[in-house]
Amino acid sequence: MRDRRVIDRYWRPRYQILRPVAALGLTLTVLAACGIPVNDRGNLPKPELLDQIKPGVTDQASVKSLLGTPSSIATFDGDTWYYISKKEKQIAFLKPEVLDQEIYEIHFNDKGIVSSVEHKGLKDAQAMTPNPDATPAQGREFTFLEQLIGNFGKFNAGGGGKGTGPGSPNPGGGS
Repeated sequence: MRDRRVIDRYWRPRYQILRPVAALGLTLTVLAACGIPVNDRGNLPKPELLDQIKPGVTDQASVKSLLGTPSSIATFDGDTWYYISKKEKQIAFLKPEVLDQEIYEIHFNDKGIVSSVEHKGLKDAQAMTPNPDATPAQGREFTFLEQLIGNFGKFNAGGGGKGTGPGSPNPGGGS
């Protein structure tokens, strides 16, 4: 009987020895997957390309060829281009936290020549509070049920019914 215990101890299956190693590997893999991702968003030009932009000399076409299309263009005057970059981290479904933000504003004069280049960072950001007295939109607010019921009969599954989309017949005659 004693000989059998000695043999069993030395002839244990290998999977019993590898169990703790596999458990440790699985645990490390799961923990590595729980890292917090950092997202880079936007178009931040390289400093050596920004140095090539000279106020009073460089035009819009040259800026676009050097830096690419801007992230945004000013709404009201169109003479200001914005190159925006942001780094943020987000844990699961929580609100993202902004780690860094950089904005390059390139202003052009009325002839399309660069008048100034400004750099703004996260420290220059200002919190904005929307005005609660927003301008009301025309029309009326529909409830969810009114929206759901109002859509019945408006769409044709076969695609061959009357409609005003492309390919539908012209109701006024003509070609």
